Amino acid sequence: MFHFKLVSKSVITALTTTFLLSVCLPGAASAQRFTKAEIGRYKLEAQAVTIIRDNWGIPHIYGKTDANAVFGLMYAECEDNFKGIEQNYLYQFGKQAEVDGEKSLYQDITLQLIADTTDAIADYRSAAPWFRQLMDAFADGVNYFLYTHPDIKPAVFQRFKPWYALMFTDGSVSATVTGGINVNETKNFYGGGGEKIGEVYKPGPDEREIGSNGFAIAPARSASGHALLYINPHVPFYFRDEVQITSDEGLDVYGAVTWGQFFIYQGFNPHCGWMHTSSYADVGDLYAEKMSKKDGQWYYEYDGSLKPVATRQLVLKVKNGDHTDDHTITGYYTHHGPVLGSRDGNWLALKANNRSYNALLESWLITKATTFAEYKKAMGLLSNATNNTVYADDQGNIAFWYGNFMPRRDPKLDWTLPVDGSTSATEWRGLHSTDEIVHVYNPATGWIQNCNSTPFACSGESSPDKSKYPAYMAPDGQNYRAVNAIKLLTGSGKLTMDDVTKIGYDHYLAAFDVMLPPLFKAFEGAPDSVKQRLGEPIEVLKQWDRRSAINSVATTLAVEWGANVMRELPPAKTVEASTCQTERLSDFMQTVSPGGLLAQLNTTVTTLDKRYGTWKTPWGDINRYQRPADGITFSDSAPSLPVGQTSSVFGQLPSFVSRPVNTQKRYGYSGNSFVSIVEFGSRIRAKSIVTGGESFDSASKHYTDQAGMYIAGTFKDVLFYKADVLKYAEKTYHPGK
Repeated sequence: MFHFKLVSKSVITALTTTFLLSVCLPGAASAQRFTKAEIGRYKLEAQAVTIIRDNWGIPHIYGKTDANAVFGLMYAECEDNFKGIEQNYLYQFGKQAEVDGEKSLYQDITLQLIADTTDAIADYRSAAPWFRQLMDAFADGVNYFLYTHPDIKPAVFQRFKPWYALMFTDGSVSATVTGGINVNETKNFYGGGGEKIGEVYKPGPDEREIGSNGFAIAPARSASGHALLYINPHVPFYFRDEVQITSDEGLDVYGAVTWGQFFIYQGFNPHCGWMHTSSYADVGDLYAEKMSKKDGQWYYEYDGSLKPVATRQLVLKVKNGDHTDDHTITGYYTHHGPVLGSRDGNWLALKANNRSYNALLESWLITKATTFAEYKKAMGLLSNATNNTVYADDQGNIAFWYGNFMPRRDPKLDWTLPVDGSTSATEWRGLHSTDEIVHVYNPATGWIQNCNSTPFACSGESSPDKSKYPAYMAPDGQNYRAVNAIKLLTGSGKLTMDDVTKIGYDHYLAAFDVMLPPLFKAFEGAPDSVKQRLGEPIEVLKQWDRRSAINSVATTLAVEWGANVMRELPPAKTVEASTCQTERLSDFMQTVSPGGLLAQLNTTVTTLDKRYGTWKTPWGDINRYQRPADGITFSDSAPSLPVGQTSSVFGQLPSFVSRPVNTQKRYGYSGNSFVSIVEFGSRIRAKSIVTGGESFDSASKHYTDQAGMYIAGTFKDVLFYKADVLKYAEKTYHPGK
C-alpha cells in the first residue's frame, strides 16, 4: 500500500532525479542500502576472486584467502538461487509467515523459541578473528550481489549481516531437532487460548522423510587399490548447489553446498571426503515439567523446590493480504530449554543443540582436513547434531561415525520419550568423545554403508557390537535400502568407480520380498470371483523381478498397491520407532487380513483403470521428470522424461519421490540430488550428477542438461584441477562483472 502526502517542488525534483538515477545507473537504487565504504570494500574483495563456470555451469571459485573464497562462493550461490538462500534464512529465523502468511506461523514460533538471535550475535562478537573474517566475507558476498543486482527484490532480508551464518550452522535437510514434538503440539499449546497444563498425547502419523546413502570402499576391495566414497543424499530437488572453492591458504574442496551456507556440506578435498546421512541418534530430549501457578507466575518443580519459568516476548510478522500483522507470543523457558508443548499433564521443555558456534566451526574445519587425524580433530568439537558421517581418504582409511554431538545420560532411562524434568537425575552428564560414539574404523570387510539405518549392520561382520553402547546412542532400526546395500556390497568382488555407481543406482525393491508373498497366498485362498477379477494382475506381479523400470507394468501395480498398504501401517509411537521399517512392515504383513490385501489390489486396479484408462500402464508413462520454468507448475502437456526409479521407501537405493501435482501423471520432487563417486589416489578422480542441471534460469542450457544422465545414472567427470577447469571454461569473471 502506498501513502501520499504533499511535498515541496524542490523535494519533487530531488525525488525525480533519484528515480531517473535508479533507472539509468545499475546499482543506484540498491546503493541506498549500502554505504560508500561498504561498496568500496566489496569491490576490493571481488577483485581478489575469480569465478570460472565450466561446461556444466558449475562455479569454480578461486580466492587469494579463505575469506575471499567465501565471498566468491556466496556471490555465486546468489547468482544461481538467491530465492533459495532467502527461503532457508526465513526458516532459520522463524520469519516464513512474513511471506507465507498464517500457515507458517507456528513453525516460526517453534524456530524462534529454539534459536535466539541474541545468542548468535554474541557468538559472532566473541569469535576467533580469523573465523569472524569468514563470516564477514559471507555477508559481504551476499550484499555485493544485492548491490550489483537491483532487479532482485528480497522478500524480507534487504541485506545480510555476518552473524546470520550463526543462525544456520547445520547443512542437513532435517537440521532442527525437536525431541519428537511436532508443530501441531506447539500450535495447541501457544495458540489454544492460553497455556495448557497438558493434554493426553496421541501419536500422529510418521512425519519425517527417509533418505540418503553413503558407501566407503577400502583399498583392499577397490579395483584400483585406492579408497572409494559414494555420496548420495536424498533431499528435495535442487536443495543444494554443486561447487568448488579454492584459496591460496590451502582451501580446495568440491561438493554440495546448502543454499546460504559457506561450507561444503558433502564433498571432498585432495585428501579426504565425507558423506553425511541424516541421523536418528537421540540428541534432543523432552523434559516433562510439573507445573503450578502462583500469583500469576508459572513455576516448575525441580529437586524438591519451585523454580520460576522464564519468559521471552516473540514478535512475529504475519502476511495478511498486502500488509503484515504483528503477533506477540510469550515464550516459556525452563533451565532445560524452550517449552514447545504439553502432554499428559506436563509442559514439555526441549534440551538440544540446534545452533552453535562450534557447529559452524566444525563444518568449516572438516573441509580443510588433510588426514584422518585432522578430520577426527575437527569432529572433536562434538557439535554436529543431526548427521552421521561416512569417510574415506587418500591414505586408504575408511570410517563411519553414527552422530557426533552425543550427550552422556543415564542408560537406564528411555530417552525416546519425555523424561522427568523435576529431578537432576535426568540431566545430561557431559558429551561422549568421538571414539565413544558408535563408530567403525577400517573394517575387515572392506566396506561401509549407511542408509539412515542401524549402525550395527554398517559393515557386515565388522559392524559395531550393539551390546557395547547405551540404547540412546543408536535407537534406529533397519530399512530396506540398507538390506539391499548390504547384500550388494557383501557379494561384490573388487569394485571400480562404475561398479559402486551401479550399486548406488540398483533398482531392486526389497520391501516387496516381504509384501508380495502374503498377497499371493491370499489370492490362492480367494473365491473364484476375486480370482477372475485379479488373476491377471497377480500373474504380472508373480512374473516380476522386483526391479523398477520404465517399461514395467508390474512396477506401476506394485508401487501403487504397496503405497496403499503402507498407509495402513499403525503409526509409530516415537520418531525412533518409525525407523524400524523392516520390523514394522514384517509384523504388519503377518497380521493384516488376506481380504484386506486383495481389496487394496482391487482398489489399485480400479484407480489405475479410471485414471489412465488401463491398469496395464508402464511405470515410465506415468512417473516423470519435469522442471517447470516457475519450479512448481507441472503439466501433463509440457515436455517431460520417463523415470524408472521409485521412492526409496520400498528399498530402492536411488530415490525418486513422485506424486500427481494437479496432474494425471506423477512428477518427481524429492530424492537423489548431488550424487558423486570419488577415488582417492595420488590425484583425485571423481564423477558426479545433479538433479536436472546447475542453473535456475529456465532459459539456460544448464537448466536440464543433466536430466537424462541423472535418470540413467550416467555421471559426468568432475573437473577438480584448475588446468582441467580452464580447458572447459565457459565463463571467467570477477564477482560483479
